[in-house]
Amino acid sequence: MAHTPIVPTGSAPPLAPYAPGVRAGNNIYVSGMLPIDKDGNSVGVGDITAQTRHVLESIKAVVEAGGASMSDVAYNAIILKDLADYAAMNKVYAEYFASNPPARYCIRADLVKPEFLVEITSIAHVGD
Repeated sequence: MAHTPIVPTGSAPPLAPYAPGVRAGNNIYVSGMLPIDKDGNSVGVGDITAQTRHVLESIKAVVEAGGASMSDVAYNAIILKDLADYAAMNKVYAEYFASNPPARYCIRADLVKPEFLVEITSIAHVGD
């Protein structure tokens, strides 16, 4: 199946060879989003709330550029640098998925830069 890269206007520059998202058929696969702005600067250093919000806004931009909405997100994988940030991350996360939340998992792991506190990757399904 052919796939189409999704690169929303104002996307952060990739840290490796990947597209922010890819649409394949009715699925949108969102790469692991990190708290990086369009100029490659870290966002919200030391603030899990700011970083989570930035990451989810980045996911939203990819999903919408692919023709879907956050309500079409069916699955998220969340990586936290420190599980002590779980409750604060979850509070912001719940704002984006208040009803009919997607399936997900959350693990603790080191991230690519020490100032990153959260990374989230998503899969959205468009249409039937």
